[in-house]
Amino acid sequence: MIPVFLVILLKLSPSLNKTEKPLCFLKTSPSLSRDGDLVIGSFLPMHSVEVNNNIGSGLFQSHPDKSCRDYKWLHKNYQQVLALVFAVEEINKDPNLLSNISTLGFHVYNAYHSDETTLESSLRWMSGQGQLIPNYSCLWQDQPVAIIGGATSALSVQMGTILELYKFPQISYGPFDSILSDKTQFPSLYQMAQRDSSLHHGIVRLLVKFEWTWVGLVTTDDMRGEEFLWNLRGDMIKHDICLAYTEKLPVSERRHTESHDMFMPRIMESSVRVIIIHGDTESLMILRYSQPLVYFTLWKVWITTSHWDITMRAQWNDGHSFHGALSFSQMTKEIPGFKSFLRTVNPAKYPKDPLLKDFWCSAFKNLEKLENEELNECSPNASLETLPLHIFDMTMSGLSYTIYNSVHAVARALHEMLLMISERESLRDGETWMPQPWQLHNFLKKIHFHNSVGDQVFLDNTGNSEAHYDILEYLFFQNGTETLVKVGQFIPNVPYGQDFTICNEAIVWDSFESKAPQAVCSDSCGPGFRKTLREGEPICCFDCSSCPEGEISNQMNMRHCMKCPEDEYPNKERDHCLPKTITFLDIKEPLGMTLACVALFFSVLTALILGVFVKFRDTAIVKANNRALSYTLLISLTFCFLCSLLFIGHPTAATCLLRQTTFGVVFTVAVSSILGKTILVVLAFKVTKPGSRNKVWLQPRVSNCIVLLCSGIQVTLCGIWLGISPPFPDTDMHSEPNQIIIECNEGSVIGFYCVVGYIGFLAVGSFTVAFLARSLPDAFNEAKFITFSMLVFCSVWVSFLPTYQSTKGKAMVVVEIFSILASSAGLLGCIFIPKCYAILLRPVQNIQECIRNKLN
Repeated sequence: MIPVFLVILLKLSPSLNKTEKPLCFLKTSPSLSRDGDLVIGSFLPMHSVEVNNNIGSGLFQSHPDKSCRDYKWLHKNYQQVLALVFAVEEINKDPNLLSNISTLGFHVYNAYHSDETTLESSLRWMSGQGQLIPNYSCLWQDQPVAIIGGATSALSVQMGTILELYKFPQISYGPFDSILSDKTQFPSLYQMAQRDSSLHHGIVRLLVKFEWTWVGLVTTDDMRGEEFLWNLRGDMIKHDICLAYTEKLPVSERRHTESHDMFMPRIMESSVRVIIIHGDTESLMILRYSQPLVYFTLWKVWITTSHWDITMRAQWNDGHSFHGALSFSQMTKEIPGFKSFLRTVNPAKYPKDPLLKDFWCSAFKNLEKLENEELNECSPNASLETLPLHIFDMTMSGLSYTIYNSVHAVARALHEMLLMISERESLRDGETWMPQPWQLHNFLKKIHFHNSVGDQVFLDNTGNSEAHYDILEYLFFQNGTETLVKVGQFIPNVPYGQDFTICNEAIVWDSFESKAPQAVCSDSCGPGFRKTLREGEPICCFDCSSCPEGEISNQMNMRHCMKCPEDEYPNKERDHCLPKTITFLDIKEPLGMTLACVALFFSVLTALILGVFVKFRDTAIVKANNRALSYTLLISLTFCFLCSLLFIGHPTAATCLLRQTTFGVVFTVAVSSILGKTILVVLAFKVTKPGSRNKVWLQPRVSNCIVLLCSGIQVTLCGIWLGISPPFPDTDMHSEPNQIIIECNEGSVIGFYCVVGYIGFLAVGSFTVAFLARSLPDAFNEAKFITFSMLVFCSVWVSFLPTYQSTKGKAMVVVEIFSILASSAGLLGCIFIPKCYAILLRPVQNIQECIRNKLN
């Protein structure tokens, strides 16, 4: 700031000794003043001015008066002047303020939004004359006791550089800025505005409401804009909302043309439909001045923050470019009497007010008559109420409300100071009370009162409350009229759900769209799909991929698919779960019925063969190779066929216990019977000497003992299995995606494979012995039949093991039943069918003489 300050002094130094007025004297001298015992200075932005683009050494090469360029009225800001006038008049009429000893006056200066002109105005105010005389003041009685200014943070900082030198209290009525709360850097600055630290929450709630996830941001290039960007981005991340781009506007108009070249083309060319605008009216006027005509064809949704008056614009006919914009406007209460005061304002009421005359003629389009025509020619009978919204608003703005409170705060601080002084010493008649500005600080720090509408007013940093917001929609109609319609509100620090409300029916979107537009980087992923982020891009930019097998997504834009509950499975579209059907090998289904019929058929066939053997028990074929073992084998085979029925039907605790144990025991009896018959054949031909003691092994009880011993071992194994971890009914949720399979859990897998393995051990033993005895002479070649039957038996169960392991659910039961039936049928067919053929169809071969003849 010091270099700029020096530059101004050097520029103005040639004219310090001159008495003539500069060309822009009327613009830089007090625009409006009102006499009073105590005077408040105010810097209000009433005009915009094209700022010199010269920087650096270029500032020294132009005459100061040539820096006066085209001034344009900021008409809507004149309400701030009227709010100041209204507040001062209200205070002077109040007998309870300033004790009727002192009256309040004011000086109004124009605040230009640039470093150069702001510092120049501050120096000219301190000099008190038309000429700028640094460090010298011609004022002694009308010297203001406080300054109301700082429509923007930048202006507050620029003015504060000089005002702080003399400890002038500066009350900033612009947006609250946490940087200005630093009393170390700004000890004489007070902020009147409410805090807006929750504003970003309301904006994000609005984005979430309309599912806008891909937005742009335009904010000022200062610490306040950076703080808002940081807070907004942090809140957006929580709701998966992304910033497509961020454009930062300079806080000075000096870079007006350069800024237009940089950011406006990017905003125009971007496909982003929703743009958030954060900043104050003065800084964001660059958007109004920088709009090319082509921009009108690109409709976007603008979300503006509370301190930008969206209705203020540089041109008369460009309102439709912001049609449909949603604005967060700070809630304000209507000050009693203010609207009536505005209705009565006209140049005739304040004939000595040149600023009002200038505004009046400009507002009513009589600028060309300003210098030459009389007052009564500038629409003297007109009313502010008839002006369009973009020129003047009869509703008190947030800035005007803050100025009103600021004037009352200064008046009450002066009143408290006056009361304290009057308690210590009485003022003589006619004596003027002139407090020094620095004396006012102690009273301003403690100020706390309720204004005329009951709102609390603070000037300390801890007392500023959180702002409440109305959500307004800006509508611009074809006939040129415009309006702001309330469509919702946002009130921080109230229970969630009550803080944010929006009325969809009240919102008017673009004429080509009947509903809220989409603002997304990628199209939404529907049910059945999940979002797959693109590498190196924001989370809002993604591809849609189908859910994996066994998972679903039943909502839009799900990041992860979810698994169905165990008793449900995904449908084909993978967007919801269906209940699984409960299944088991039911005897009512074709497969179960077929297996049951096969089992019964073979069991009946085995029983018939047993009947044949019993009927012909005295024949040579039946008596050969131990008749009792043949009976035992046939009975065990009958039970082998019947035990397969235990595997069909709904598993219960009883059937699960009997399935494998019954199967293991009866198969062990069958295989051990075959082993006994095979050993008997071998011994019959090995023990040939008459009178040999080895003939004792040919007795039937030896074979019976083999069967009993082998079966007893299996019974013991089954008993251990049942005692440690028996089988039990269980459900298989995962083998089939759409079924719940009711099955028998084997309990101890080791126990199951021990039982099966023991049967396999006996089968291998029987096959080995039978294979060795296959060449022994035998009238009926039983050793060969046993060898072939055990080969079939072993082949079935060897193929059973890998097949059993590779199948799941109901198929496992089918495989085991098939193995039981196939192996049992193999034993029955290979051993007994040839004998039945001989007994029933070749009875001549079933006599003792025929057997001897074959053996000889």
